[in-house]
Amino acid sequence: MSEVKYSKSIKKLEEIIDKIESEEIDVDELSEKVKEAVTLIKTCKDKIEKAELEVKKVVDELGTQEND
Repeated sequence: MSEVKYSKSIKKLEEIIDKIESEEIDVDELSEKVKEAVTLIKTCKDKIEKAELEVKKVVDELGTQEND
């Protein structure tokens, strides 16, 4: 399975929110869309946390190089 891109996850999440806000979703579909939204939020959160760790690692490495 290919990795889901952050931007695609955000776009899909926005589509779900728009449908819910405009009441375009019937009650039967609402539960399914909420579950999908939660999964997308978790995916985005994981990607943000991973990016933060990578940036921190690079910054730490730069700091170490400056002290040498």
